[in-house]
Amino acid sequence: MSKQAFDKSMPWRQYICLACGLIYDEELGDPDSGLAPGTRFEDIPDDWECPLCGVTKTDFELFERQEIPVSDQPMQFNREPGIVVVGAGVAGWSTVEALRTLNPTVPITLVSACNGDLYHKPELSVAISRGSDKSALIRETGYEAAHRLGVQLIADTFAVGLSPALRQLRTSRGPLNYTQLVLAQGAKPVLPPQLPPSLCWRVNELAGWSGLQQALAGGSKAVAIVGAGMIGCELAEDFAHAGHKVTLLDRNTSPLAGLLPEEASSRLVKSLTSLGITYHGGVDVAGVKERESGKRIVELKAGPSIEVDHVVAATGLSTDNRLALQANLRFESGLAVDPKTLCTSDPNIYALGDCISIDGMPCRFIEPIKHQAQAIAHAIFGLDTVKYQHTQPVIRLKTRAMPVILHGRPVAEGTWRIISQDANELVMEQYLGSQKISQMKIGTSAQSRAA
Repeated sequence: MSKQAFDKSMPWRQYICLACGLIYDEELGDPDSGLAPGTRFEDIPDDWECPLCGVTKTDFELFERQEIPVSDQPMQFNREPGIVVVGAGVAGWSTVEALRTLNPTVPITLVSACNGDLYHKPELSVAISRGSDKSALIRETGYEAAHRLGVQLIADTFAVGLSPALRQLRTSRGPLNYTQLVLAQGAKPVLPPQLPPSLCWRVNELAGWSGLQQALAGGSKAVAIVGAGMIGCELAEDFAHAGHKVTLLDRNTSPLAGLLPEEASSRLVKSLTSLGITYHGGVDVAGVKERESGKRIVELKAGPSIEVDHVVAATGLSTDNRLALQANLRFESGLAVDPKTLCTSDPNIYALGDCISIDGMPCRFIEPIKHQAQAIAHAIFGLDTVKYQHTQPVIRLKTRAMPVILHGRPVAEGTWRIISQDANELVMEQYLGSQKISQMKIGTSAQSRAA
């Protein structure tokens, strides 16, 4: 449909990326990708790519928020049993949406350690160079979402204990009874002892990112990023595009050492270097100290120290096991869940998102969360029509100069083979014996749909 065929009075629509959750708003467009404000979805070129994960417009669908008629939010802390969801990230709100789709009246309480505002976490690693601030990233306030969905939001509240025999969650505001409990707590950054929390930024949630964004405003800063995994590499490129001087450190010789073969990681290093990023591989950080001037000194076990304005820790994530231990829930690098229903070892407790493990492997990807939430909602209401089918999500590195797409998770015992290569793109496959277990594309055309 052409632009001329649209009724000018037609409301602006939003479309959501099924792979990463990015929302395209017709009214705002996507100026960074050449789509002016007011560009209707039908007028987007077929080869346009999601600015976060690289899929094409065929992987977007119309986004319509679930609306539940309610008079207002409950003003008091309601301790009546119902479905309780812990965590107001993508996983928690997705669960609430899925529950409400199936049942508009069941009591739902959402417990959140923050204010519960809705935002798209993958955008945090590309937002500095776009000039975004906290207000620009918030899609909907926690209060607005709770009112829209008819749930009781208990914000700024921590889950401190769990008693499955009593079906009771203990919070920093008092006990809360439940009929079913859904844990969507996410995962927390791992901070080694040599990285003092008071001297290192962590970018895993909006509040932490917002503080860093404000600290980097007002001119070029020197930033050291410790950890060259996916988040570290994405942040390094984002900060460099924003005009900051970036040093990227990792104890492994190559970035993304556990995922990429040497031929690919060397291309990534070359790309980062071309942006002015200094990469130091094979180094161990001994500690971080603060000068009277406020500068940070990153001390290395071998080699000269590095003076910077800010230090960012990107050293991985781990799942808090306190509630699992108290409740005697099975825990294997995360809350162990049934691969089809996402039920934990307790029949009344479910879990999803970054805090879970399936067959002993953590599942820390955005793409499966919607399907996990739907499976939990159907299981809670005794419906067998939807079961979760776990597949290894596509891994996408959002480094725009040298994007990476990885199908299947590589293993240390596998053998990599070059399928094709030129100056712009490298395609490799990994085999375990005669079986192909992963495929990797890196390069400026890697964001095209993988075969």
